[in-house]
Amino acid sequence: MPASTLTGPRARLVIILLCGLALAFDGYDLVVYGTTIQALRAEWGITASAAGTIGSAALVGMLVGALLAGTLTDTWGRRKTFLLCVTWFSVLTALCAAAPSPEVFLALRFLAGIGLGGLMPTAATLTIEYADAKHRTFTYAAMQSGYAVGGILAATLAIPLLPTAGWRVMYLVGAAPLVLVLPLALRHLPESLEYLVSQGKQAEAEALAARLGVPVPPPAERRAGGLSGVKALVERTYLRRTVLFWLASFCALLLVYGLNTWLPEIMRASGYPLGSALGFLLAFNLGSVAGALLGGRLSDRHGAKPVLLGSFALAAVCSAALSINPGQTVIYVLVALSGYGTIGTMHMLNAHVTRSYPASMRATGIGWALGVGRLGAILGPTLGGWVLDSDLGPDWNFYLFAVVAVLGALAIAALPRNTSATTEIAVSRTGATS
Repeated sequence: MPASTLTGPRARLVIILLCGLALAFDGYDLVVYGTTIQALRAEWGITASAAGTIGSAALVGMLVGALLAGTLTDTWGRRKTFLLCVTWFSVLTALCAAAPSPEVFLALRFLAGIGLGGLMPTAATLTIEYADAKHRTFTYAAMQSGYAVGGILAATLAIPLLPTAGWRVMYLVGAAPLVLVLPLALRHLPESLEYLVSQGKQAEAEALAARLGVPVPPPAERRAGGLSGVKALVERTYLRRTVLFWLASFCALLLVYGLNTWLPEIMRASGYPLGSALGFLLAFNLGSVAGALLGGRLSDRHGAKPVLLGSFALAAVCSAALSINPGQTVIYVLVALSGYGTIGTMHMLNAHVTRSYPASMRATGIGWALGVGRLGAILGPTLGGWVLDSDLGPDWNFYLFAVVAVLGALAIAALPRNTSATTEIAVSRTGATS
């Protein structure tokens, strides 16, 4: 396949669009399981708790993928990792459509999750690197909105397809990146300039920088990969922010995966028909797109910390308010605001984490934050299933999510102020390059 001939800002825009398009199918995978739970339970006769365990299988795989990618992309190269992850999760997701039993389905979801988990930190580091410094958080939030667009696609397709074609076709759609993303990425996605410089490939970095119209980044402090790279995250300089980022990521991903997995079933348990329940899932993801873009703009102007604090607080308030069942119209509004307070929060948090470590630690920092956060993602579907199988009632899921959002807000409030994100915002306002 011929190399890309795109240059300047247009080439950088294509890089960011490719990252967003790939994440759209990450988001599709997030939501598709929630749309198909009822059909899976009916076909295989599994309980809500068992369905929660299956839902967590992909998230265990994503934990493995995030930790591997976050530590090793600085050694392997970000382009190759991106291409491998897209191919891996697309094939495995499509194979889920042929699963003959819940056990095989669980195994395939776990394996697909490895590729999905590796994609997020890779796309994050590429976007932060090639985004304009003055609008970096907004650009990142816009790219990450592809995640919610994929969720919107899953909820939209489920409404007509599930009653007519069944649940298996929903997973066949997961193979779409093989024809929509992979060919374009093979041609237009370059290697990271930071990676090229770190590997001593100065001539290649200079040629790529000239084509993209950006400066060659200065050599960063070389840090060993593997466990030595992780050790750098918990050195005295970074320990506090690392632990708090891990806690905030844990809370945010528990909210994202807990609600996206169980929101349709919670609303059905509250008396709404399937179409309306899936409509709430659609509103949840639509709200996250609008909110993430607004939050990204505010973060660029005022810093990420106050915006993240407010978005976690909004998630807590809206989750608690959903428990009182205030009427369908108000519920749609609350669900949309919850989408911003959960998925939108996660997008802004990822951008803040990525910008809070030097270039040599960037992929490792975001990879481990997402990796530890995946523990919350794993726990979210499982807790939701336990609550639904218990005698507590569906409203207790909303109480649980509200408490988790408060914990996330407390973690953000405790973050130190002197992160590199704050410095970059101040630099961008003066017109300097970061």
